[in-house]
Amino acid sequence: MTVVPVDPARDAPLVRSWLAAPASSWWGMQHLDEDAARRYLDAVRADPAQDGWLVLRNGGPCAYVETYDPAVVLLVDVWPAEPGDVGMHLLVAPPPATGRVHGLTSAVMRAVVGHCRDALGARRIVVEPDVRNTAVQAKNAEVGFRVLREVDVDGKRALLSVLDTARTPAADGGPDGDHAPEEDGPGAHLRPEHLDVAQRHLVAKAIAEFTHERLVAPRPDGDGWLLDTGAARYRFHARRHALEHWSIDEGSLARTAVDGRPLPLDAQDLVLELREVLGIPDTLLGTYLEEVASTLASAAAKHRRGGPSAGQLARGRRDGDLVAGFQDVEAAMTEGHPAFVAANGRIGFGLDEYRAYAPESGGRFRYRWLAARREHTHLALAADRTEDGHWAGELDPDTVARFRRTLRRRGLDPDDFVWLPVHPWQWQHRIAVTFAPDLGRQDLVDLGEGPDLHQPQQSIRTALNRSRPDRSYVKTALAVQNMGFLRGMSPAYMRTTPAVNDWVATIVAGDPALRDAGFRVLREHAAIGYTGDAYHRVDVASPQRKMLAALWRESPVPRTAPGERLLTMAALLHRDADGHAVVSELVRASGLAAADWVRGYLDAYLRPVVHCLTEHDLAFMPHGENLVLVVRDGAVTGAFVKDIGEEVVVLGAHDDRPVPDGIARILHPVDDDEAALAVFTDVFDGVLRFLAAVLDDDGVLPGAAFWELVGECVDRHAAEHPDRRRPLDLRVPTFEHSCLNRLQLRNTLTMVDLADQSSSLIRAGAMPNPIGRGTGRVATTPGAAGSTAVD
Repeated sequence: MTVVPVDPARDAPLVRSWLAAPASSWWGMQHLDEDAARRYLDAVRADPAQDGWLVLRNGGPCAYVETYDPAVVLLVDVWPAEPGDVGMHLLVAPPPATGRVHGLTSAVMRAVVGHCRDALGARRIVVEPDVRNTAVQAKNAEVGFRVLREVDVDGKRALLSVLDTARTPAADGGPDGDHAPEEDGPGAHLRPEHLDVAQRHLVAKAIAEFTHERLVAPRPDGDGWLLDTGAARYRFHARRHALEHWSIDEGSLARTAVDGRPLPLDAQDLVLELREVLGIPDTLLGTYLEEVASTLASAAAKHRRGGPSAGQLARGRRDGDLVAGFQDVEAAMTEGHPAFVAANGRIGFGLDEYRAYAPESGGRFRYRWLAARREHTHLALAADRTEDGHWAGELDPDTVARFRRTLRRRGLDPDDFVWLPVHPWQWQHRIAVTFAPDLGRQDLVDLGEGPDLHQPQQSIRTALNRSRPDRSYVKTALAVQNMGFLRGMSPAYMRTTPAVNDWVATIVAGDPALRDAGFRVLREHAAIGYTGDAYHRVDVASPQRKMLAALWRESPVPRTAPGERLLTMAALLHRDADGHAVVSELVRASGLAAADWVRGYLDAYLRPVVHCLTEHDLAFMPHGENLVLVVRDGAVTGAFVKDIGEEVVVLGAHDDRPVPDGIARILHPVDDDEAALAVFTDVFDGVLRFLAAVLDDDGVLPGAAFWELVGECVDRHAAEHPDRRRPLDLRVPTFEHSCLNRLQLRNTLTMVDLADQSSSLIRAGAMPNPIGRGTGRVATTPGAAGSTAVD
């Protein structure tokens, strides 16, 4: 086998004949005539980022190969290219009349990989075959390509895959095609090179957040910091920001034994060393350690897979595909919740299920559908929806007809049932087991999979409809343990969810200030819950009572104007493999001064949240995953808020803020100090402290300037609304420091009682307010690791 440059004048007829073969349909070039083929090959040869090659077997051509620079061709928006990366396409000649040559394609693949490595200096080879082309995927796997994720490129759904040439058989002396299973199996991420990175990051995050919550107190140590746990010592450099936020230099972090011996970084060891300080109940210690382990495994998988660069995520897709770009961001997130240490527990998922259903996998799945007997099931609808209209909007007529035929074949009347979607994991692990008697009584009937493909979102129970993005999100109960909760859904809550959403959406849509800010609600306009099981026939609370419920939430896609993009707010804090932050790239892409960019963002996010609280007593759970930002030319112009039914509260008494009959559960009257925590804790501490630190660390905007803009935003709102219903003072010198990790550490199974959230809070003294009157504003001294300055 030899590889030589293609000669368009000489080779166009041959390549054209190969492209015309039925097996070459994946190239989509069967229509080319000889002249068009020659022009195509000429264009490839003339492009400095591409090359065309012929593979010769015993001197005769047997394949055509294209190589390209993925930094500038085809994969710009989905692959964080580095020097030494080479993209590759392969077209093997159709079998000759004398018959197929056994092993030819495998031999060609090995020759092409060797050429890319040895002649082109490739350190990594990237390919993107169509997801349907299983034959070439098998050949890719044979030579060592590992699948990363599905991506949208060049008008197709492709399986992005990469090969590290240092590990190819020819490089390490192994036999052709002989790869150990762990090199590319489901557990390939569980190797030291990936877990070591995950451990370093999580230990740094744990030290930072436990320090922020005043559970530990590092002390100065030379030009850095020292945390002595008694069993080990951690030394590191860090920058300190407002709200006692620490940005730890992960590369500087080192752990030693008391006698000075180096020790590996291990997040579980850190938890055990701090066990008494953290106060984890003995009965729950194992659960918390397991959530830490699962968070590490998830981080290792993300590290191995890589992902788009921050710049790519900030720019969006060059083809302008709104939905694909939005979902690129959803799948790229690596951090989970920015404050929680054990943020990606997902206890219950196995390796294959993680790859299928974890948001960062970017995969697709189909919901399982059940027919639920109507007398045991409650379908609640928004005021502007009917049952027939709901199903017409969410299911094709053919699918509904199939459901009805299934019931009739069972001798059942379809009109006695309603349709209930369940997550495929939930079906296999919970419904088919825990509700076996209900299936046997035919109170529940399995209808099989629906036709639409869905993509999991960061809120792991929710999925976007990729087949029909204009259709609703679907959110279903998913009984995995994740970040302090078993992620079920209460049928009791589902009864009132659409009514709660209707009421909140009416308030938001009817407020001119919110309309002007581009602040909108994604309504949960339908919800369903099944209660015909034995668990509901006894008045005893149990997790099994939250395993069969679902809701439908409006998609933002149909409400997005031309030129606008959608971006989950959590993405602002995301850093790519090279440490670049999406928010910093957005500021650069916008062309705005950093202060102007932040001012626009605060007007779209902070200002509406403050307005809802002070004008309507409405408090959301406005963390990064619950806000979808609207972005135009890199600048934030509006936001959608979601997760209303389970999260929204009215912090005033019924006499002050009447709510409709039936939704009184959202009333949680509190005093002004606690009401203000809806901004101080959920916004300042839960979102803005991280954002301010990222912009400061990246040299985009100093922390002091950021908080000045926050203060200006609050003052401007107060000045424009002097008669607001609840004139909360957000400029107080301090506020109560409400801690999130302490909640999870206290009870990792049920972190908060949703029916009485106030009594669940854990406070750790007073926190200096970065916009408080008469307080110094903490800003980092540039270049001085571990020091602070107060202006």
